[in-house]
Amino acid sequence: MTTDTTQTAETAPANSNSRANMFRWLTVAGGLATTASTFLAWTYTDEFPGDLTVYGYPGGLQVLTLVAGLLTTLYALAALDIKGLRWLAPTGTTKALQLLALGALGTTWFTVIAIAVELGGIVNLEPGGFVAALVSVIPVAAAFQLPDDTRKAQRPKELPSWAEILIIVAAFAIGLFVVTYGIDTEYAELFTGYMITVGFAIAALFKAGLMARLSALTTKYRSIAVAAAFVAAAAFPFTQNTDQFTLIAVNILIFATVALGLNIVVGLAGLLDLGYVAFLGVGAYTAALVSGTTASAFDVQFPFWASVLTGGAVSLIFGVVIGAPTLRLRGDYLAIVTLGFGEIFRITVGNLDGVSGPQVTNGPNGVPNVPDLVFFGYDFGEAHTIAGIELGSYANYYLLMLLAMILVVLVFSRAGSSRIGRAWVAIREDETAATAMGINGFRVKLIAFALGATLAGLAGTVQAHVQSTVVPEMYVFAGPVPPNSAFLLAAVILGGMGTISGPLIGATLLYMIPAKLQFLQDYQLLGFGIALILLMRFRPEGLIANRRAQLEYHETDQLDVPDKGLTDSGVGITKAGA
Repeated sequence: MTTDTTQTAETAPANSNSRANMFRWLTVAGGLATTASTFLAWTYTDEFPGDLTVYGYPGGLQVLTLVAGLLTTLYALAALDIKGLRWLAPTGTTKALQLLALGALGTTWFTVIAIAVELGGIVNLEPGGFVAALVSVIPVAAAFQLPDDTRKAQRPKELPSWAEILIIVAAFAIGLFVVTYGIDTEYAELFTGYMITVGFAIAALFKAGLMARLSALTTKYRSIAVAAAFVAAAAFPFTQNTDQFTLIAVNILIFATVALGLNIVVGLAGLLDLGYVAFLGVGAYTAALVSGTTASAFDVQFPFWASVLTGGAVSLIFGVVIGAPTLRLRGDYLAIVTLGFGEIFRITVGNLDGVSGPQVTNGPNGVPNVPDLVFFGYDFGEAHTIAGIELGSYANYYLLMLLAMILVVLVFSRAGSSRIGRAWVAIREDETAATAMGINGFRVKLIAFALGATLAGLAGTVQAHVQSTVVPEMYVFAGPVPPNSAFLLAAVILGGMGTISGPLIGATLLYMIPAKLQFLQDYQLLGFGIALILLMRFRPEGLIANRRAQLEYHETDQLDVPDKGLTDSGVGITKAGA
């Protein structure tokens, strides 16, 4: 009897492992079948964008399904412990595999449904479309039968310095390609499929622990990682043939820069500012009025450097003037006052038309015909050839805004780790306790408010020349066209307060989605609300969170699962929030 019981206990794990391997091989088969289905025609008409009618050549949304299928197959092979693929999942493969399979399923079924809806029924599907829809279910069904193999990541094998640096460079190159592909999408269906695929893929890489490993490398080689990031960003205009998509990238940089400025006020100092977009308007109007345009009430034409300094200085003055009497307020009261300031600014510039008030801003007509910037003879409004590649006017402004962002990132990082930055964090956490410890709360908050206003004003000076027109409707609390105060605040919260990369990612997502999906512009606030509700429920620290926020929001998870709370890289990725 004892022998039989012992044999049963020994064979149980073997049977369980055999069953798990069977489902892993089934996931491999499903991933390969999903990949192969993209080489079939999914519809017989080219009326659906992307031309999915060709056999043997994936196009449009089929390419995204192809990528998702290959990633699913790759991680399924890693789950089988294939030599050379173990590095793909330091913290386990099951959850990553489930997310990748869902991404392939979501992209495929979205495409099939979109074909049926836009073309008028499933009769417009070729057999390849039905095959793709069916086989994409296989890896999902198999992946969710796998046991959870989540584990604590082991210390990675030491690599030569050149190899680790090469990994960082390759990662940023892949990131540049992925972002460029998203910006260059030409129709809403492709962008939607792109968001589905990329969203699930990034979540899978976090679950697998690969992003934590990459984060550890970038921390180790911080200066090289920063340089690689900005080189990759600077390479973007060289990948474009026209200025059509470069303009989107310029606006993303402008709004991301402003979001970083707001992040000082909200993320570091904890001051809820609902009228922050007004400082962007102050800088834009100042630059427009001193640009030499015939629509200006002032007969002056400042050079580029002078207009930038003037815009920043005027925004700084407005920040001090508005902040001095209001920053003694806290919480909701401060939010109401700053909201009022934003609306007062918009109404005021709308009334300075020579009828309701002095002739300064041309009222609702704004300041049109703002000339292009000229810096040391370099005209930003003309195309220039660099390394044999012609860069249009928006590419020039893109590179200028990239330099401005470098300045803002440098200011943010230095200020955040300085004595004044620590005082901001103390005020944010508990102003009463910080004041009791000797911190002058009013002075510290006023510095944050003034610095944030200055950074927004600097971005506004460039925005005025990019848009060539400045009107009051561009600076509202909420509206269908970003930026606005609600947009900027949502970008900071979505990306992650108190971080550098968080607002950049948040601003990129919140600008690209309405720009690519035009039908969502009328429902922008609804979308923001739903996104923030989901964020507060599932990841309150934001998409990119600092270690302090990660530990605060997931303190219970840290206590419940002490071995799986953090990866060995030191990056705050919790079991619940990874």
